[in-house]
Amino acid sequence: MKKISVLILAVCSTVVFGQKVSDYKYISVPEKFETFKSGSFGLEAFLTKALKGKNYVVLPAGVDQWPSEAKDNSCNILNADVINDKSLFTNKVILQFKDCNKKVILESKGRSDIKEFETGYPDALQQALVKVGASNPVEMLPPTQMSTQVQDKTNATKQASNSETSTQVVSGPPASNYSNGQVDLQKIQVDAGQFILAKAGSSVPFAVFKTSSKKDVFIVKLSDGSTTLGYFENGNIVIDMPKADGRYAKEVFTGK
Repeated sequence: MKKISVLILAVCSTVVFGQKVSDYKYISVPEKFETFKSGSFGLEAFLTKALKGKNYVVLPAGVDQWPSEAKDNSCNILNADVINDKSLFTNKVILQFKDCNKKVILESKGRSDIKEFETGYPDALQQALVKVGASNPVEMLPPTQMSTQVQDKTNATKQASNSETSTQVVSGPPASNYSNGQVDLQKIQVDAGQFILAKAGSSVPFAVFKTSSKKDVFIVKLSDGSTTLGYFENGNIVIDMPKADGRYAKEVFTGK
């Protein structure tokens, strides 16, 4: 009975603590290993190349460039680090891999009798990498609740933005003809986020209005190709007209 209990305990320990580096697909390598104060002698690039050779996907520094499997659950990633363990006459390193809970999955030491740092440290790291097996990833973990909440919030923000864009156009002045006293223009709604002011009989719009992030304020492209701002004000359409001296003049087009 005692032997059976010991066997069960051993099996349970394997399940709980039996994670291997090879169980992972994604590994994050920092831009610089912190314990190498005066320079890391290219160890980041050396480790990255070695891991790719073992079929791991080494993640770039920018999280926005990560694949969704890695971005949505940090526990699908191992974090690699190389620690400077140098002694007086020997270049030594400690290669560590930690999971999302900062638990060390693997710690491997390497040493080199090559005294030159530029070649000695990579040689030591090469020795430490011997214990790292090729990637044979297990099933990826699903997105975390936090990631799901962030995605939901992002989608909600986009929907709200789209809704606001539509509201901006719909809530504009009801008139369709406008004039500044010199030019008569017609307002033509192109789509939910865009309208134009055009002269009668002209194939070139006088101005093209596109919604901005602020309600009732528009990015305006004029017929000469210049870009400025426009907005609704008291039922009128206003354009900040650029002048030759670099300043802007308020041009009001009154609805008829």
